[in-house]
Amino acid sequence: MGSLIAWGYWGLFIGSFLASTIIPMSADVLLVGVLSLGGNTWICLVIATIGNWLGGLTSYWLGWLGRWDWLERWFKVKREQLEKQKKRIDRYGVWLALFTWLPIVGDLFAIALGFYRIRPKMSALYMLVGRFVRFLVWTLLYIQYADRFIEWIR
Repeated sequence: MGSLIAWGYWGLFIGSFLASTIIPMSADVLLVGVLSLGGNTWICLVIATIGNWLGGLTSYWLGWLGRWDWLERWFKVKREQLEKQKKRIDRYGVWLALFTWLPIVGDLFAIALGFYRIRPKMSALYMLVGRFVRFLVWTLLYIQYADRFIEWIR
């Protein structure tokens, strides 16, 4: 992750994108790292949000490509399990997209939203809002505590 920070804005974009897929890494750490190296606050916020959002949309799209018969055949998931899961997803619907940024479960939410074809445009919008708020909080925390953070890492 350190080398991604050294790439500046490009590293932030790539890392934010990858962190929003099933690859375990932290876009939050990248954001704070680039900010601490002097990155423009608002440019970093936009880049992290867009990269992470596009990664989430990729997970949604991969879910969209999935087929029930594939899951039944290759992963031995029974149709009853899929229908039970669909009822859970339908219960919360597009609102789950606000939480696709969460570690581990967020990727599953994005894939499930795509798999069950939950309102694509609204899912995309809510994913964007959720991710923006997440990075806005980190950015505001960094602004508030930047001096302490920089002193701590030295």
